[in-house]
This record gives sequence, structure tokens and C-alpha cells, in this order.
Amino acid sequence: SRGVSLGTMVQDEAFHFLRLGTFLERADNTARLLDVKFHAIENDYHGTDLRNAGQQQFDFYHWSALLRSVSAFEVYRKVYRDVITPERVAELLILRRDMPRSLHASLLEVMDNLRQVGHQEMSESVRSAGLLLAQLQYGQIEEILETGLHAYLTQFLDRVNLLGGKISSDFLVPELV
Repeated sequence: SRGVSLGTMVQDEAFHFLRLGTFLERADNTARLLDVKFHAIENDYHGTDLRNAGQQQFDFYHWSALLRSVSAFEVYRKVYRDVITPERVAELLILRRDMPRSLHASLLEVMDNLRQVGHQEMSESVRSAGLLLAQLQYGQIEEILETGLHAYLTQFLDRVNLLGGKISSDFLVPELV
């Protein structure tokens, strides 16, 4: 029904708020799904340990199921043309802007929709979204894995939640005069 709504709605503020919610939720869901899957492999998300765990416990069917759950299996095959590895799954779903369900693509959409409804009072929302997007634009999977994937995703989820709150207060909470 969301497809019908989007396909028939006037592209006004209501449309852009619907899109904002969609992409904030998509970013949140993708981050949570990644965190849970990687947690099942390794409790310590440091790069070296993750690579070893991926080689020792690698299960093609579980990784392909994860990719399929976010409509990313074919994209993975097209981009990497190789065996599925945990590092590449993380890179695809976090940093690749050309993967529609990635964190990067979701935040690009959030920024685009914020600009469509923007006004002066919401500059804090734009700033917060821009900072989060910049980390995704310039991030490298090796650095994320070295720092710790769980820590990175936890921080990302906190920041997306705060961004949703800022958007809500910027637009939906009436000002007291």
C-alpha cells in the first residue's frame, strides 16, 4: 500500500515526511539486522577477529539469506563478483551509496527529503543528518572493523534515533508562544 500511496500522492510536505520516516526506519532496520547477524558470528567485532571468524565459521546460506532479506543478493554478486564474505556484506550494507538499502543510501534520501521540507528552524536536523552522512560518505570498512562493528552500529543507531527526535521537535512539536 505504501507503493500506491507514493505513486499517487502530490509531492508536497506530507510526501517528504513520509519519505523521511521510510528512510530513517530503513537505516535503523539495516543497522540492527547487520548488528544481530555479526553478533552471531563474533562478540568481539575487531577487524582481525572478524576476518578469522568469517573464514572459520563462514556459512554461505546464512550470508546469502541476510543479503536476500534486504534485496541485496543480486547487487552483491554484481558489485563483488566473488564469494560472499562478512567484510564485504558489511561494506555493501553500510557504505555503498549504490545499494538502495544501505545506511549510506538511506541517509542520502533523508538529506534530500529534509532539504525539500527545509526551513530555518530545522538547521539542527540538517546538521545532524549531514554529519552522519559525511561519516558514511568518507568511511572505510577497514576502519569501521578495526574500531569495532558493534560499537559503530550502536553509535549509528543512537544518532539516527536522535535525528528522528530532532526532526520531530523541529517540525511536529508546536511552539509555545
